[in-house]
Amino acid sequence: MNEPLILLIIGFIVVIFFLILFYPEKGIVAIWKKSNYASKKVLIEDALKYLYNCEYNNINCTLTGIAGNLSISSDESADIISRLESMGMVTAHLDALLLTSEGRSYALRVIRIHRLWEKYLADETSVHETEWHQKAEEVEHLLTPEQADQLAAQIGNPVFDPHGDPIPSSSGNIPEKRGKLLTEMKPGEFATIIHVEDEPPSIYSQIVAEGLYLGMQIRMLEVSDKRIKFIANGEECVLSPLITQSITVGMIEFEKPVEGKFRSLSELKIGEKGKIYGIAKSLRGQQRRRLMDLGVVPGTEVEVEMKGLWDDPVAYRIRGATIALRKNQTDKIYLISD
Repeated sequence: MNEPLILLIIGFIVVIFFLILFYPEKGIVAIWKKSNYASKKVLIEDALKYLYNCEYNNINCTLTGIAGNLSISSDESADIISRLESMGMVTAHLDALLLTSEGRSYALRVIRIHRLWEKYLADETSVHETEWHQKAEEVEHLLTPEQADQLAAQIGNPVFDPHGDPIPSSSGNIPEKRGKLLTEMKPGEFATIIHVEDEPPSIYSQIVAEGLYLGMQIRMLEVSDKRIKFIANGEECVLSPLITQSITVGMIEFEKPVEGKFRSLSELKIGEKGKIYGIAKSLRGQQRRRLMDLGVVPGTEVEVEMKGLWDDPVAYRIRGATIALRKNQTDKIYLISD
């Protein structure tokens, strides 16, 4: 092979190498820069979210807190705050970090996308509730405000996400905190669960495993430093104060003391009747709409007609029709029995 041909081949290889390395938008360097920018953008937005949550919950926010929440070093945390200060989104006041109006608006846009996506996953998909938060964490950095508005319109412009957190409006308005912690209830009081904190995942997974959900009505039995004991849908539940710190309730006031106990529809035996008190909010989307279309609404009388193999499904008489329902549904349809 002659020398000019060898040089031509070498030159061709060099050109290909530089194209692969520096090709606009698709080259290795361009991809690396995009990836690095995306990583910085994610950290900046996560820091803004954390700062806003501290502000919303009246917690002092520090560099150490940001580093711990974002799982980064103190130096990286300081670099992010420096960037946010230069962008006019954060100011340092004594030992605390405060959001500016621009920073607060940016944080609310990210939070809006996150909570809208969780609501979408809860109502329109079969994704398990323990996965909602992580999937929303990924999407919140990708959607534009315009796409968020389209999503909100698609799912009916919800005001709260499936954990009970308020969803900021497109203009940045957000409701004030409501309710009180489950640990603040007194024995004998009634309440409805209105918020379940989904972080950290280890505690949230325990709450899910206990079958607790938004809209569940409870009656407090005992409050102490060691345990919190209450009745939820007819069953006694005992949790540590650490776990119940993640649950917020809205108090229920009655004109007279409530007798009897909460009882799920699945507890009725053949021939027994009962009036539906409510449907758990954990029955969402099409499944919930189908039940309501069948007449499973508060005040409706239900009678058990027959049970299938292993007691699942069960045939119920509802408004003159015989309807078969699965146990995983009737466990979450409840009434108050005498």
